[in-house]
Amino acid sequence: MAFPPLRQSGRRRSSTPGLRNRRSFAALPAVVLLGTAALSACADPGASASGNASGAAQTTAARNGVVYNTSPDQQRIRGEKDAALAAKVPELIGKDGKLTVATTAGSIPLSFHATDDKTPIGSELDIAQLVADKLGLELDVQVTSWENWPLKTQSGDFEVVFSNVGVNKDRVKLFDFASYRAAFMGFEAKKSATYDIKGADDISGLRVSVGSGTNQEKILLAWNKELEDKGKAPATLQYYQSEADTILALSSGRTDLNIAPYPSTVYRENTRDDLKVVGKVNAGWPSETLVAATSLKGNGLAPVITEALNSAIKDGSYGKVLERWGLSEEALPEAKTITEDNYAATQAAATASASAEASKKSS
Repeated sequence: MAFPPLRQSGRRRSSTPGLRNRRSFAALPAVVLLGTAALSACADPGASASGNASGAAQTTAARNGVVYNTSPDQQRIRGEKDAALAAKVPELIGKDGKLTVATTAGSIPLSFHATDDKTPIGSELDIAQLVADKLGLELDVQVTSWENWPLKTQSGDFEVVFSNVGVNKDRVKLFDFASYRAAFMGFEAKKSATYDIKGADDISGLRVSVGSGTNQEKILLAWNKELEDKGKAPATLQYYQSEADTILALSSGRTDLNIAPYPSTVYRENTRDDLKVVGKVNAGWPSETLVAATSLKGNGLAPVITEALNSAIKDGSYGKVLERWGLSEEALPEAKTITEDNYAATQAAATASASAEASKKSS
């Protein structure tokens, strides 16, 4: 069997994506030139979701009791228009009657293509639909490559991004956020593995596949530095071209571990017979972070989306969406607007809350 090519590294490597197929930088502010990897890094930027070929089954019954609908006919959970919220939508955004949402369609069950290989579906778009409904707008979904969403959001091609984007210190310089889900990464391995991944020591000497330019890569690089400082063998990082290639390498034994968005690792654990989750880490390690709707800084949209999300949380439609995709574990009790001004305070509060919760569970 021929295997896809990979690149290996036990140490730091360049992760800034090429600036291809983008609009001219002339009309954009100088701060755009912040590293693109820092802006787009968060989830697995794989170009396609494995097990999603045209003609595949329309539903997948998982061991966790979830029946995943992968057909183009989603019959999404819908929300009711809130006239007061609709009136708060910035005029430049609401004048065409649409909410233009970007997504990468790269990872089941978050955002991926249906069995027709063209319709974007998943939990991210279901939540975007609830927001659009609350604001009285038509949902206009645009699929983009992972590295392109930052510049295209700044240029006005996209009004908001729903694609497992985590809040970080680089992004808040350019974007505002409305949080809607906890942000975790999962380690997965073959079913027969005995790994229990909790920190740097647990990956010493192992081969770990990871997406280039992602938050999970940043975690592994930091852990490798910690291992080297202790005189221990670092992990060998392996970079594959797509999610499908990565999972093939993992299942065939060419790599020991894969780190990816936790919902995707849980999905595979419950729909395959050969893989399991062997660890979980917050995407903002060593601090906490959240997944959030991402809009251009200062355009007034994030606070309105936050209100729409809280309305959906209150009426139960938000919870039903997460339950539908097996993501109830990552539900938030409240959406919050996060900007550069309040980022530090929000992060500190989230970290303190997580620490308190961890202490409660261990006592």
